[in-house]
Amino acid sequence: MSAGERALEFVQDGMTVGLGTGRAANAFVEALGRRVAEGLRVRGVPTSARTEALAKRLGIALVTLAEAGSLDLCVDGADEVDEQLDLIKGYGGALVREKIVAASARQLVILIGPEKLVKRVGERGKLPVEIVPFGLPLCTRRLEALGCKPVRRASEADASQPYVTDNGNWILDCGIATLADAAGFEREVLAIPGVVGTGLFVGMADAIVVEWPERDEVRTRSR
Repeated sequence: MSAGERALEFVQDGMTVGLGTGRAANAFVEALGRRVAEGLRVRGVPTSARTEALAKRLGIALVTLAEAGSLDLCVDGADEVDEQLDLIKGYGGALVREKIVAASARQLVILIGPEKLVKRVGERGKLPVEIVPFGLPLCTRRLEALGCKPVRRASEADASQPYVTDNGNWILDCGIATLADAAGFEREVLAIPGVVGTGLFVGMADAIVVEWPERDEVRTRSR
């Protein structure tokens, strides 16, 4: 059973579900689409235009966050998950919408492969930070003062142009070291004028599903 299929165990008929962005989230959306075709009734809130297009193609009923209010569940992927179930997300570029949808949900379930497991967030050396384009000079200087090495993410279609999020913003991919105090570091980054959000998801995940080659494993946060 894949992690996407295993995550269906968290879904009940009638739920409103946040739909994440990226490869792992796509696998869940595809599995959910198959269940919807069999009669499962759910409503989805997508975290990106890409996920919205996929869900529509699969026949999943969609609502806006305003229409949904609070969500029952959000299922997404992550780029790092540490031993405390803290996360780094955003390599796929949807970090701010993903965090808004995750924070709107009663339960956040994260799907990963074992290569995403780390002892402490920051080990892979990159933290995406979404910024207002006008703030690029200030955000760059302030992030450098915090010890980061920010690089403006380039468009996949044209490397000479910036990557633009669904919110119309830019992303700085910040070179970082392992974070001893992820929550404190995030507060410092968010205090920079022009920063919209970071890829740090501290204390948010309720469960992760790890897809090992021969099995899948569910880990839950102790509350």
